[in-house]
Amino acid sequence: MDRTEKREFVAEMAAVFAETSFVVVARNSGLNVAEVTELRRRMRAAGATYKVAKNRLATLALDGTRFDGIAPLLKGPTALAWCRDPVAVAKVAVEFARTNDKFVVLGGALGAQMLDASGVKALSELPSLEVLRAGLLGMIQTPATRIAGILQAPGGQIARVLAAYADKHGAPQDEAA
Repeated sequence: MDRTEKREFVAEMAAVFAETSFVVVARNSGLNVAEVTELRRRMRAAGATYKVAKNRLATLALDGTRFDGIAPLLKGPTALAWCRDPVAVAKVAVEFARTNDKFVVLGGALGAQMLDASGVKALSELPSLEVLRAGLLGMIQTPATRIAGILQAPGGQIARVLAAYADKHGAPQDEAA
């Protein structure tokens, strides 16, 4: 990389760090092409981005951002992964690390809060944003369903009372006929 490419890379990464809410740092020593491709595919499916970056350039991009606390983790063969949904990228990283010994989650940052590997693992165990939204929608819809049932109940009760009254008073007339 020449200086211009390095500057562009640092500016691009700084823009990424300004936009995202969560960054995971992982050690990826010894991954072959097929394993990296599989990891990138999983990250992309979760809406995350995975990038192997030069530590010095990544440190320059981190300088002055809310993620500058992860700079000490950038030693050796490291990679960065980020996403707007923190749980999604954490789940993919922890899941891949569980199945592959060559990929180790070192830590990350959720906004200004620095996380170690156990913090990233704990974050990965939370429900994803989609699951939380679905649960919230279900809670919002439940009272509306109950209100509709309550409003329909008096009408149904009146109909049953009238039907019982008609059966009670209509039965002797049917026998007389």
